[in-house]
Amino acid sequence: MIDTTGPKHFTRKRVLGKLSGMIINNTTNQTGLPEDFRIALLVLYIFIFLAGTLNVVLMSCMLQSQRCLSFTKVSVINLIAVHSFFLFTVPFRIYYYASDEDWILGIHFCKIVSLMIHAHMYLAFIFYVFLLIVRYVEHSDQQHKLEFHRILHATIASATVWLVIFGSMFPATIAKYGMTQNDSTHCFHFGQALMQPTVKTLNYVICILVILVWSVLAFFQVYFLLNVSKTFGKATCQRQEFWAQLKNVVFLLVMFFCFVPYQGFRVYYVREYGKSEEINHINEVLLAVTAFSCIDMIAFAGRDVCKLINSRGWFYCL
Repeated sequence: MIDTTGPKHFTRKRVLGKLSGMIINNTTNQTGLPEDFRIALLVLYIFIFLAGTLNVVLMSCMLQSQRCLSFTKVSVINLIAVHSFFLFTVPFRIYYYASDEDWILGIHFCKIVSLMIHAHMYLAFIFYVFLLIVRYVEHSDQQHKLEFHRILHATIASATVWLVIFGSMFPATIAKYGMTQNDSTHCFHFGQALMQPTVKTLNYVICILVILVWSVLAFFQVYFLLNVSKTFGKATCQRQEFWAQLKNVVFLLVMFFCFVPYQGFRVYYVREYGKSEEINHINEVLLAVTAFSCIDMIAFAGRDVCKLINSRGWFYCL
């Protein structure tokens, strides 16, 4: 008969317990993510940081050569500011996922870094919507181009938009965001609030609103493209109006690929939150994909970017 009560048996149980703990730690590391998800997020954020920084530098150089203060230019400047604020926080995400160690910068700074990717997504979406509406209005009334006559007017308008957005949303959000998270050694785990019915409802409304606004803009874009095609017939591709509309399509595509899939998934994520750990990991990856909007201007002004790189302007602005 085997003795199951002796010290050797308890020692064996302790060893097996430690081995199983080691296996678990290999699959879910200090970040709380499986290894494959951690590496995927690390690669995504490294690419986003490098490409996003290049995007900001190139577009800043290009805007310096434009003297007019059109509504489009001011919107682009605000978009660059949104991308820049977010990119400042990306190195902290990269370090956290690369080091595979405890978060050492405190729970409050973790909240800010975590919140910035959401703020970036929705602020970028708002400025995309404003930019497209301005371009649609200019297309409808080509005799009157919307522009600011003084830098002061553009600054006041931009500051007003930022103050309204941050003043109405940011203080309450930062105060309540992550209130149920007490572990300061792990970061980016603030989903517990989704268990509250009011938070769930708010997320549903935001997701549906984003998808609905994009759909309305896409409908108008199709209408304008058909209108241009009907007006100019076979010469459509040679007209400046057509290429201006194609630039609008680029913005709509950026909004679609970066924001719409995540908002659609988030409806499912909010509904199923707490039932599976894997859905949390998938949410983190799709949330990272929204930050690909940081390279929007390279896609929007690709031809101008090529001219900038091939001319002395690239070296001049550096």
